[in-house]
Amino acid sequence: MATDIIMPQMGESIVEGTITKWLKKPGDKVQRDEPLFEISTDKVDAEIPAPASGVLQEIKVTEGTTVGVNTVVGTIAADGEAASKPAAAPAKAAPPAETSASAPPAVAAPSRARTPEPAPPAKEEDEEARSSPLVRKIAREHGISLSEIPATGLGGRITKQDIMQFIESQASPQPSPAAPAPAPAPSAAPRPDSAPSSAPAAAAPRPAAPAPYPGDLVPMSNMRKLIAKHMIESRRTSAHVHCMYEVDFSRIVSLRNKLKSGFEQRHGARLTFMPFFVRAAVMALQQWPIVNATIEGDNIRYHRYINMGIAVALDWGLIVPVLKNAGDLNFLGLQRGIADLGERARNKRLKPEDVEGSTFTVTNPGQFGAVFGLPIINQPNAAIMGVGGITKQPMVITDQDGTDSIAIRSVVHLTLGYDHRLIDGAVADQFMAQVKKNLETWSEEVG
Repeated sequence: MATDIIMPQMGESIVEGTITKWLKKPGDKVQRDEPLFEISTDKVDAEIPAPASGVLQEIKVTEGTTVGVNTVVGTIAADGEAASKPAAAPAKAAPPAETSASAPPAVAAPSRARTPEPAPPAKEEDEEARSSPLVRKIAREHGISLSEIPATGLGGRITKQDIMQFIESQASPQPSPAAPAPAPAPSAAPRPDSAPSSAPAAAAPRPAAPAPYPGDLVPMSNMRKLIAKHMIESRRTSAHVHCMYEVDFSRIVSLRNKLKSGFEQRHGARLTFMPFFVRAAVMALQQWPIVNATIEGDNIRYHRYINMGIAVALDWGLIVPVLKNAGDLNFLGLQRGIADLGERARNKRLKPEDVEGSTFTVTNPGQFGAVFGLPIINQPNAAIMGVGGITKQPMVITDQDGTDSIAIRSVVHLTLGYDHRLIDGAVADQFMAQVKKNLETWSEEVG
């Protein structure tokens, strides 16, 4: 008897979800608890495991469709039952035979269909695992098999640049192999990283690929819609003010360089800078609890715990998982908690409770080279701290005798975005001065 696949309820307040991707196609074997499809809800994007082992018999709800919780979205049949009904699944939702498992029938454009093959190449699953959701989305939109794309990323990963260069090379006219090509003009010179000559020659010529810059009109993803909604709501809700502090980070840079190798050997985790910033903020929040508070109507809620939101940039958007009770964790606990949340966010393993209940947020635009940022408050928090890039700069150093000198120091700029309805400028500045002091005079055990 077939097993129904249902849209799960990912939290008490969740009433619907959008299927963003099927990881299997009808006829594929599945194992119980193996990731089967991806969904997007108001809270999280997540991979949903198969409820039983067998064969994916039918996909009832296609990618991009939003349905209520407990809706049957597909069925899994036992191996024997599936074999007795070979035509049941493909009739409804099977993609063209050569399309990768990630390509839904709803988005496979007929004009870009390629000559069917008996079965998808075995390499396709490997390429699927070594590419980001953004790369796979671009591949689906342009009808490209990932196995055709030369990979230049770390560990053979297909990057966005790889696929865009492949699209450009396919859109460009190729010289005829039957006659010597004339010397090309400089503007027509082939790219050194274009697709190899072994790319399928029998494929029909492609129309010029749409450029990934102004001129395109593409629908927003569900996550992008939610981000847009939340950012506008935050701007309308809070009276945003920002202050920025320059911090001499040399002490911590030196400490990390000295300890990182032993730290990783002892704990099996990389020693990063983020737990230093989080710990410094936690200690300051314990002294200035108003910065950890929330406005509720005409009242102020002083939270008992510090639940630290850690902004994580993903290929497909931004999410803020929450490190609960951060004030009760030591440095090692912070490092492990931050790493775990980041890893699960990137692999779509977060649960709704992982993104709820933050009381303060830290975001790190500095990892991309920003000197500092002016972040928007993560509602219903009253403040958010932005971490800039760590750079070496000349600074005036005053010794104990009052003598000034110029030295090269590691410097980071920290920004506090705060709700002026609740936090006065003087309080915000005192809070950030304490964060700065905590970092510049760091004395806590790292582990």
